[in-house]
Amino acid sequence: MNSMDFLLTNEDIIYEIRTEIKQLGRPIPDLIISKTDVGKSRNYSRNYNSSVYDRFNWLCGCPKRNNLFCFICLVMGGNRMSWER
Repeated sequence: MNSMDFLLTNEDIIYEIRTEIKQLGRPIPDLIISKTDVGKSRNYSRNYNSSVYDRFNWLCGCPKRNNLFCFICLVMGGNRMSWER
């Protein structure tokens, strides 16, 4: 089971299941995320780097959705927005 996808698709999850997911720990999969922005003088390219998990211990990833989320927010039932990619 992909715990992040489960949390994102189910709003009314009982406390015991949320506790189990929390005990499993935040998933930190390798993702393929890149974005190119057009600037005034040149184009900028940003790519996902797995070191982001080391810098932000609340960040988790969902390989099914290929996106990053706040682990605490998902487990506690808060904001379900992803980080812009």
